[in-house]
Amino acid sequence: MRAALKRQNDPDLNRRSFLRASTIAAGGLLVSLYLDLPAFAREGTQAPPPKAYPPDAFVHIRPDGKILITVNRLEFGQGVQTSLPMIPADELDADWSQVVGELAPAADVYKDPLFGIQMVGGSGSIAHSFQQYRELGAKTRAMLIAAAADRWHVSPNQCRTENSVVFGPDGKSSRYSELADHAVRQPVPEKVSLKHASEFRLIGKKIRRLDSPAKCDGSQKFGLDLDLPGMKIAVVAHPTVFGGRVKSIDDKEARSLAGVKEVFEIPLVKGSGVAVVADKFWTAKQARDRLKIDWDLSGLELADSSQLWTRYKELARTPGNLAVTRGDDKSLDRIPAARRLTAEYEFPFLAHTPMEPLNATIRFEGNRAEAWVPSQFQTLDQMAIAEVLGLKPDQVTFHTEYAGGGFGRRAVIDSHVPREAAVIARRLRGTPVKLVWTREDDVRGGYYRPMHAHRVEIGIGADGMPAAWRHVVVGQSLVAGTPFAAMMIKNGVDQATVEGTSDTSYNIPNFHVSAHHPTVNVPVLWWRSVGHTHNAFVMETLVDELASRAKVDPIAYRRKLLKPDAKKLRAALDLMDHQSAGWRSHLPKGHAVGISCHEAFGTAVACAVDVSIENKRPKIHRVTVAADCGLAVNPLTIESQFQGGLGFGVTQLMAQGAITLKDGHVEQRNFDGYTPPYMIDAPVTVDVHIVPSTEAPTGCGEPPVPVISPAVVNALARLTGKRHRSLPLSAV
Repeated sequence: MRAALKRQNDPDLNRRSFLRASTIAAGGLLVSLYLDLPAFAREGTQAPPPKAYPPDAFVHIRPDGKILITVNRLEFGQGVQTSLPMIPADELDADWSQVVGELAPAADVYKDPLFGIQMVGGSGSIAHSFQQYRELGAKTRAMLIAAAADRWHVSPNQCRTENSVVFGPDGKSSRYSELADHAVRQPVPEKVSLKHASEFRLIGKKIRRLDSPAKCDGSQKFGLDLDLPGMKIAVVAHPTVFGGRVKSIDDKEARSLAGVKEVFEIPLVKGSGVAVVADKFWTAKQARDRLKIDWDLSGLELADSSQLWTRYKELARTPGNLAVTRGDDKSLDRIPAARRLTAEYEFPFLAHTPMEPLNATIRFEGNRAEAWVPSQFQTLDQMAIAEVLGLKPDQVTFHTEYAGGGFGRRAVIDSHVPREAAVIARRLRGTPVKLVWTREDDVRGGYYRPMHAHRVEIGIGADGMPAAWRHVVVGQSLVAGTPFAAMMIKNGVDQATVEGTSDTSYNIPNFHVSAHHPTVNVPVLWWRSVGHTHNAFVMETLVDELASRAKVDPIAYRRKLLKPDAKKLRAALDLMDHQSAGWRSHLPKGHAVGISCHEAFGTAVACAVDVSIENKRPKIHRVTVAADCGLAVNPLTIESQFQGGLGFGVTQLMAQGAITLKDGHVEQRNFDGYTPPYMIDAPVTVDVHIVPSTEAPTGCGEPPVPVISPAVVNALARLTGKRHRSLPLSAV
């Protein structure tokens, strides 16, 4: 999702940072690192006035020796509750066995240093906070050393640290917990020296996740598990067509169920719905099922997938708004027909379907509110709740709850789920209310990855390499009409729609990409790796087809086509080639290799798959993937991210992996109609290799997703001779 928020120029590297420290009644040292709002986030506005922050934002060295490090992100499976604490803990020389990670509430201090809002997205958690957290750890360490030196009347240069202990001359030593109260009175250093990579004790090592034990024994609580005294459960009946409004309600049968407390109409972001509040979830759901609602659908577009495809394909045959133009656009027309290739692609709407259903809990009383939300967009969700309740954001205490997956679904610009919960909490003032979206609510109620149509015309040179490339992408904009539009839409093109195509790493002369953004009555949202999901598929299957046509090895062809400065992608491709060479040369009969590579969110990924066909479906026996992601903070987490990302990417290939609409209604309901990958669909073996690097870390959560589906389809082409240009795959 980085394209949704990235700035067009380099980040403001001169932002002011400083530390605050204090003691608290419970004892110990609390340290916070604050960053001014980045310049790009203030575009068009004056710099905000200085704000007073709480002193206990990031590090708390407790009297018992525990070191609590606050994570400024949502943890929803990507491992930041471990990887982020590793960074300051290393610079701090902390005893890792005593480190505890804790998710931060919503607050200005926890805003992403580059994006300017508190969020998880764009694979930016480690990439954006790496320097921030390193400085935090180093400055805290310096304050502890200063405290020890002051106590012992020695120079700080005579002291060293190891495992949460400061050592001084003549055998002197003190644990961090013993120095905390004294350290807080030391001046905060403006500058500190950071460790050389050779000095890291944690960074770069395979560290087991801090949250694994609780998740394995079931003690970890997620947002859906929250249970407060007197809490009620709410569900909402949403319109059968997006934007529909309640015309009339017959709720007599619903109210007859014991435990039902309230049934009332509520406004939605678009249209209206009916909230049902009960003592228990099942009661609320059963009552909702008994509602008889007459919906007003007047004036609404009744989206229909078949009609949309006709419309999209017609648009794809016409030039759109230019995203990038390089060379002579007319050169394609001068290339003989025998050396031209035209390809049309179809990609359907896709749902996110995280395993933990969407939820939000809010208690509103007096002039304050408290919210518990597994949110990717804490800043926006806190603001939305405050707006609904007539409060200021700082009057809403916002707890970030652990989430069971998200894939972009919990990063919604309009904050529609927290808004619904706030409307209900406003009605039940003083009573905590948990709103639950069922699986059916989410599958049928949006928000989806947009459907896309692509049309590509390629002129092939005498050397078999692409000499001209004309590419039209058709799909809804993710940000039109939102605050992100001014930053993301350039020349009428939503950059998230064309990312991975307009900025390709391939050196193609006479290269032109344009886009159309039709308006459709279907809510859309970024889906893990956003535009790269469909653009990488188009680019990598076409490049593979060109390699086959030229009778050139697909890896060698890609090496030749890469731009000279595509160093990361070349390194990933070389490592993948080396690590997979053995099994690629000894494939069983009926198996074939598929290759793909792609760069997204600053990380380059190369992929090789071993595929056969079983029961008319692709069987993925092995995947070897290599990544250049800069410095690997926690290789174990990166390995898990890539294994999970590749599995998620297989979603695009599933036979029933499409959201379709008929007369404005979503035809799928649950996993019976919208089928995710099951164990039989997942790769049997996944080997993950990381290019050694000391460069700054880049993203790892989203980059593995785009490469798997084109690699599989490229293998299928070798097995069957057929090029698949429409997803999901039916029988092969």
